[in-house]
Amino acid sequence: MKGVVFTEFFELVETTFGEDVLDDIIDKADLDSEGAYTAVGKYDHDDMVKLVEALSAEINVPVPELIETYGKYLFGRFVVIYPGFFDGVSSTFSFLSRIDNHIHVEVKKLYPDAELPVFDAIINGPKMTMTYDSKRPFGYLAKGLINGCIEHFGETIEIIRADISTDMTSATFELEAR
Repeated sequence: MKGVVFTEFFELVETTFGEDVLDDIIDKADLDSEGAYTAVGKYDHDDMVKLVEALSAEINVPVPELIETYGKYLFGRFVVIYPGFFDGVSSTFSFLSRIDNHIHVEVKKLYPDAELPVFDAIINGPKMTMTYDSKRPFGYLAKGLINGCIEHFGETIEIIRADISTDMTSATFELEAR
């Protein structure tokens, strides 16, 4: 998992809950890295799971809710960090349908060792079906990213999420524009 996911998570935690909470969850997560991440490094996704579980215990918010909230935040950060990905895109469906064939191709150019999830998107009028498939258990992160995309484009779209796997590595998202 790319380090930018960790550094942005730390930024969110510190900004929202304070430096003491960030230090506490790093200590409680018992990380091999001791919480030292660089944006361009590559790290084990289990570290993120440990960090989110530690934050959940610290602030008494369920893990899925935290991961989804982080996904929404992360999308907003991607808009700032990678503005070129949004050039010429004017809607949620347009952006989401470009993830695998455009955005992930560009990400691979920047980070050749990145192990990216697969997002298969099918648009049918005011509806879109997205399938998320990954080696990592971040279906809720995907939903948060989708919600962040919807918010970014200022649209009203309902999302229904259904798990394909029990370990959160695969899910479908039914999106319907309102």
